[in-house]
Amino acid sequence: MNNKNIAIIAIIIIIIAAIGIYAFSASSSPDKSKLRISTTTSLEDTGLLKEVEAAFEKKYPGVDVQVVSGGTGIALQYGQRGDVDLMLVHDKKREEEFIKNGTGTNRTEFAYNYFWIVGPSNDPAGIKGLNATEAFKKIAQEGQANPDQVKFVSRGDESGTHSREKKIWNDSKVGYKNVTNSSWYLESGKGMGDTLLVANEKNAYTLSDSGTFLSYTKDGKISLVPLITSGKALLNVYAAIPINPDKHPKTNIEAAQNFVDFLVSPEGQAIIGKYGQEKYGQPLFTPVPTNPLPSLITPLVSVSSPA
Repeated sequence: MNNKNIAIIAIIIIIIAAIGIYAFSASSSPDKSKLRISTTTSLEDTGLLKEVEAAFEKKYPGVDVQVVSGGTGIALQYGQRGDVDLMLVHDKKREEEFIKNGTGTNRTEFAYNYFWIVGPSNDPAGIKGLNATEAFKKIAQEGQANPDQVKFVSRGDESGTHSREKKIWNDSKVGYKNVTNSSWYLESGKGMGDTLLVANEKNAYTLSDSGTFLSYTKDGKISLVPLITSGKALLNVYAAIPINPDKHPKTNIEAAQNFVDFLVSPEGQAIIGKYGQEKYGQPLFTPVPTNPLPSLITPLVSVSSPA
């Protein structure tokens, strides 16, 4: 083989290597034209996220926001795999664990409302006027005694709502594991909206975020009524968590952080604070920074992942 042929082969090898390096770099780089968000069903079902998304895309016209909704458990799975750039969730314990293991960069609380215990207007278990743990205990007692009259529908989907429900069962001393095999206890395995529809059909109690409940009530989809609507056990805080690009290099961390900053900006907080007022007669969410969380829980804190 002459020197000319050797030179040609060397050039071809260099070109192939360069193409390979470019392809690898492109495949591991974020697509800055897209922002992938996983969110809870409540932010999606109420329509709040759609309004925030439209305002964000107007401010950042080069970014296409793509949303997938599910329970917090599903949202965390998307984040763990690096399938999204940002999560909007509401289960503080699991959120802090997610950040502690380095998959999330930080946790920023941007809104809150309350979980509500809702049920039939005739309140067959007689829970109105009780607090959350007392109500769950009463539902369990009456459900055991009259399973045809008293029923409870759980999401059963490892969502933030389901996680809070389990905590209330345990705090009530009834114990979550003790109710799951009871005939009066049903699991929908679905999101909040669908769970409300099942509870309405079964004339049953359930735990719902207030926003989705008000939305479904206003639209005439359900006839359930709110029975317990406040208290420390029912405070429901939403937080935004960008995915760590050190764990998942394809994360569009710039757009994710811009979205978080937008949520807590005066413009974003105004959207959150006003959303639902015109249609429902009251906002579905309360913005956090401009309206500090009730003294029932720790004030706004940003938790960072370990270096």
